[in-house]
Amino acid sequence: MITGITGQDGSYLAELLLAKGYEVFGLLRGQNNPKAAWLERELPDVRVLTGDLLDLPGLIRAFARADPDEVYNLGAISFVAYSWENARMVADVTGGGVLNMLEAVRLQQERSGRQVRFYQASSSEMFGKAQAVPQNETTLLWPRSPYGVAKVFGHHMTVNYRETYGMHASSGILFNHESPRRGPEFVTRKISRAVARIALGTEHELVLGNLDARRDWGFAGDYVKAMHLMLQQDSPDDYVIASGEAHSVREFLDAAFAYIGVDDWSPYVRTSARFVRPAEVDLLVGDWSKAKYVLGWKPEVGFEELVAMMVEADLDAEVRAEGAAADMRRGVVAYSSVR
Repeated sequence: MITGITGQDGSYLAELLLAKGYEVFGLLRGQNNPKAAWLERELPDVRVLTGDLLDLPGLIRAFARADPDEVYNLGAISFVAYSWENARMVADVTGGGVLNMLEAVRLQQERSGRQVRFYQASSSEMFGKAQAVPQNETTLLWPRSPYGVAKVFGHHMTVNYRETYGMHASSGILFNHESPRRGPEFVTRKISRAVARIALGTEHELVLGNLDARRDWGFAGDYVKAMHLMLQQDSPDDYVIASGEAHSVREFLDAAFAYIGVDDWSPYVRTSARFVRPAEVDLLVGDWSKAKYVLGWKPEVGFEELVAMMVEADLDAEVRAEGAAADMRRGVVAYSSVR
């Protein structure tokens, strides 16, 4: 059972589990959800459940229907910048939603008489004002955004339920992980899509915030493999999942523009205070050695390959979109001529 199944991680995880022969249930929020059609088209083998992280009775009903062996809680309001605009909602969903899921798992175990293994999507944003470099599972948490604070609550609540009820509950402290499926509001996808449009001549400017912020970027498709491995262990635990390399936003720009043959991107990029965080996180880089030795996991896609993958995917998408638009225009002209 996967919450957040229509997100980047949820879709990659669902594909992984389906390939392994799992029966996969995806929790979808609300009636007439605009993402329902996407889910049915892209992941037709996923069985859809309706539920909301804020609705514990609804979650209990969803658990009774799915009767899952493994639960992956990926659902959250995950755009950090938005968390300053609506801290209450982010706290409720990203933090309180974890508590509701844990309680639903506990009650399902009592009802069924068997273990349900639980994965919580924790975040490197919990480290915030990092007190050690690199960060590992024992580094002090010092979040610098409402999102990070909410993730800390969910993380500690997962540990609490593990210790209080003996649940098989693990947290993956995932550092930034990207892909062509990343939402366009995130800086990496914002860059890759703008670079594709600049290459095609349909866009001429990219506006960003802090270009010196450094992050540990990996490929989401690699990171969901670590999620699955955590729930295959005899004992639950927490794991940092990262690449171990830090790159600045400037370096991401270098790699993205180099892919389209542009060495000097300064004519196309400007900064704006509007995109600077109220409390910045300057350097996040993870120590994934525990995951290496315990899980046997390692990142497979490197930084340059990841950036190239994202730019190439956006180039393809833009070309397809332009082709569809041209076909539509030709159809309108032909229809007008007939009339």
